[in-house]
Amino acid sequence: MNDVTRSLLQYTFKQPEILQEALTHASYADSRLNSNERMEFLGDAILGFVVCEYLYANYPELLEGELTKIKSAVVSRRTCALISEQTGLVKLLELGKGMIGRPSLPSSVAAAVYESVIAAIYLDGGMEAARQYILRDMTPIIEEAEASSHQENFKSVLQQYAQKHMPFNPIYVLLDEKGPDHAKCFEVAVDIDGRKFTSSWANSKKEAEQKAALHALVELGLAEVSEQGHVTLLEKIKGPDIVASSNDEENAE
Repeated sequence: MNDVTRSLLQYTFKQPEILQEALTHASYADSRLNSNERMEFLGDAILGFVVCEYLYANYPELLEGELTKIKSAVVSRRTCALISEQTGLVKLLELGKGMIGRPSLPSSVAAAVYESVIAAIYLDGGMEAARQYILRDMTPIIEEAEASSHQENFKSVLQQYAQKHMPFNPIYVLLDEKGPDHAKCFEVAVDIDGRKFTSSWANSKKEAEQKAALHALVELGLAEVSEQGHVTLLEKIKGPDIVASSNDEENAE
């Protein structure tokens, strides 16, 4: 393993032949068993585990469905290919003549080499070495995915706050609906332990519930809405700033 590869990976292999296999595409190998395909399989499983472990340990307030959504966004072919390309890892891949000279490689190939190298580091240095390698590039991606998952998801924010600080979870009450079947409007209000918050109208129940949740957050002193419609979650929640359009003052009458 040369200095360039060592510097790129920030890891020194005790068994360089393992890395060589991880960097050998099926088009270059004398048989598919000698390519990186099996390592890709193992690396995919290790990557998924490390990301799930990180999410579980660092976001105790998130529900299972929210954790799954973030994991799906992070552990994807697109993300793995992006890391492989941005770090230059894909340039280390041994390719057959039919693959050399292409203006760009398929994303599946770029993603596969990243997962294969994860497996190689695991086989050579153990889980902790693989974990460090993964989180070096994945941590900011995970944090960005977690922050974006809250965009306009005021129901989730309110649910998490209620679970921590209130005796009951929010209930969304449909108060009224108007209009023909193809263009209905719905009025929804949040009820928490008998306390009803300002209702909101919208063209779907889902949107009305989100707006009603925002009203509840504002009335609980947990969020502020600027004149321009920008929403900011306050320190009590410890959440990211959220930018959303707020037309809650409109009503369907």
